Amino acid sequence: MSQESLIKAFKVVLADTYTLYLKTQNYHWHVKGPSFQSLHLLFESQYQSLAEAVDTIAERILTMGGSAPATFKEFLTLTTLKEGETSLSADRMVRELVVDQETILKSLATALAAAQKTGDEGSIALLGERIAEHEKNRWMLASSI
Repeated sequence: MSQESLIKAFKVVLADTYTLYLKTQNYHWHVKGPSFQSLHLLFESQYQSLAEAVDTIAERILTMGGSAPATFKEFLTLTTLKEGETSLSADRMVRELVVDQETILKSLATALAAAQKTGDEGSIALLGERIAEHEKNRWMLASSI
């Protein structure tokens, strides 16, 4: 697998991460109901972590000699996630975010396989950290249902 293939896989990870960041922040703003306080705080901690990850992933793409996607148009063409709807119930928001965590884990696994094939230890380490974070987020969200 080539460095270009790895960069392409990272671009999908970046688009997925940015999309999940926006969706989680959207749900943070719009969640309602008896579990408002706990979900509001959970969503906030997750979108803040995602914001930091967006920067880290973009910088990794640049480090590898690629160009990081940086527009909504680019993100929408690359992402494997769907945008969130503000009118969903709290339960539905959480369920969607669980599925999104599972989906982004697939994008991360694809990028990890590419990094392993190229022997890119920096990318392997970064992707391993992201995988652990999304597994934890999936668990926390699923435990809230």
